[in-house]
Amino acid sequence: MNRKIIVFDTTLRDGEQVPGAKLNIQQKVEIAQQLKRLNVDIIEAGFPASSAGDFQAVRQIARSVGDSVSITALARAVKSDIDAVYESVKLAQNPLIHIVLGTSNIHVEKKFNRSKEAIMQMGVDAVKYASTLLPNVQYSTEDASRSDFEYLWSTIEAVVKAGATMINVPDTVGYAVPEEFGELIRRINERLKNVNDKVILSVHCHNDLGLATANTLSAVKNGAEKIECTINGLGERAGNASLEEVVMGLKVREGYYNCHTDIDTKELLRTSRLVSHLTGLDVQVNKAITGENAFAHSSGIHQDGLLKDKQVYEIMAPEEVGSDSMELILTARSGRHAFKNAVEKIGFDTSDATDFEQLFEKFLTLADAKKEVYDHDVFYLVTNHRNLDAGDSHLYELASFQVISNDLHPTATVRLRKGAETTEGSAVGDGPIDALYTVIKTLAGLDVQLKDYKINSLSRGKEAIGRVNIRLEYEGKVYSGRAMDMDIIKASAQAFLNGINAAVLDAAKSE
Repeated sequence: MNRKIIVFDTTLRDGEQVPGAKLNIQQKVEIAQQLKRLNVDIIEAGFPASSAGDFQAVRQIARSVGDSVSITALARAVKSDIDAVYESVKLAQNPLIHIVLGTSNIHVEKKFNRSKEAIMQMGVDAVKYASTLLPNVQYSTEDASRSDFEYLWSTIEAVVKAGATMINVPDTVGYAVPEEFGELIRRINERLKNVNDKVILSVHCHNDLGLATANTLSAVKNGAEKIECTINGLGERAGNASLEEVVMGLKVREGYYNCHTDIDTKELLRTSRLVSHLTGLDVQVNKAITGENAFAHSSGIHQDGLLKDKQVYEIMAPEEVGSDSMELILTARSGRHAFKNAVEKIGFDTSDATDFEQLFEKFLTLADAKKEVYDHDVFYLVTNHRNLDAGDSHLYELASFQVISNDLHPTATVRLRKGAETTEGSAVGDGPIDALYTVIKTLAGLDVQLKDYKINSLSRGKEAIGRVNIRLEYEGKVYSGRAMDMDIIKASAQAFLNGINAAVLDAAKSE
C-alpha cells in the first residue's frame, strides 16, 4: 500500500528563528500563500505567545490561507500559551494546537528542575486542556532522541490517553543517526498502533550533523506518517530537514519508500527563491534540489552523457521542481499578462487587482530605466513595493542623501523623514558607507553597531540591481535589514534604515 505522508512546514516558526531572518506580517503571509500553492498539508505559522506581532501574523495567516491548509502554532505546556494558539488559529478551517515539552534527562533536570513524573503530568494536563478547545492536538516530546526510551514511551502513552491526536518525535539537537532514529520510530510506532491506531506519528529532525534529511527518510521507512520540514532547511543552528530534499527523496525513490506526498513539486524552486529573498538568506549554490548548480553540468564527460540521454547524469528533470532553462526577458513593451506571469513564477501573489496595477506601473518605470528586466529585477520590484511598514509614522524614511567619496574625508549628508518631522545631518567616516551609516544612526538617535554588511548583484548588465543585507546590534539584540536598488549607495542606506526600523518596531511592541 502506497502511504500518504503528511507534510508539515515550519518555515514561519522554526525557520524564522534563524538570526537575521525576521519577517514582517506581510512577508509571512506572502510565504504562507506560496506554501498553499506548494500544497503543504499543515503550516506552523509562528509562536503567538512570544509577542503581539507574532500573534497577529499567525491570525492573519489563518485568515488568508486557512481555508484549505491546516494552520497551527507552537505552545509550551502552559494554559496562556495554549490560549494564544487557539485564539490565533481558530479562524482556520482545520486548526491544530501544537504543544512541546522536553522528555530527555537533561531537559527535565537542567531546564525544568522538576521530577519526571511532574513533567509528564504537566504535559497530560496541557493536552487535556487543549482538547477542550480544538479536536486536533499535537504533542512534541522535545529532545526525544536523547531520552530514556521507557520514559519517552510512558509520556507518549499518557498524552495519547489524554487526547493527543498527533505525536511528534523531534531530534531537537540533531544528535541521532539514521539507523538509530529509524529504530526508535519503529519501536514507538509498534506500540502506538496498539494504543490508538488513529494517532499520527510525526518526526522533526535538526541538521547539526548534516543528517536531518537522512533521519527523516529513515523515520518514514520505519512508519512515520508525518514529516516536519522547512524550506531551504532553515532553522535553529544548522537548520532543519529540508522540505524539498525529503519530498524529492520520497518522489524519486517512491518504489523504495512506498510513500508519496501531495506536494506540487513544480512549486519547489519558486518557494525556495521566495523564502531566500524575503529572509535575505542565500541558498548555497550546490544545495540539493534548489541550488543554482543543482542541475548544472560543467564536466565534459557529464555534458557528453547528457547530450546522449539526460538520465545518464540526472535522476530527476529540472522541470519536476519548477526549474527551466528559459527566462522570459521583459521590456517596457511587455504587457500585463507577461509581467503577471513573471511575478507569479517567482512565488508572489497577484490576486489583488489594485495592488497589481500599482506594481505594473512601477514595472514600466523600471523597464524604461533598465531596458531589459530579468527575474531578479522582478524580485526587487515586488519586495520594494510590498513593504508592510512603509506608511508607519513611527518609522524612518530616506528623504534624500548625498555621499562624497575620497581618500581624505569621505562625507555623507542625509535627510530623514519620520511622520511629519524631517531631520538632516552630515558626518565624516572612514569610507562612504561608514559616513552614511554614522549620520543615519546619529539622526535616528540609536546607538546601533553594524555586525555584518554584504552586497551582491541581483541581475546582469551595467544597470544591475544591487542587494544589500546588513545585521546590526542594538541593546543586545540583533536586527537585519535588506534593500535593493540600482544605486548601491541608496540600497545601503535603505538596508541600514530597515534594520533601525526593525529595532524601533521591536521597542514599540515591548512598551
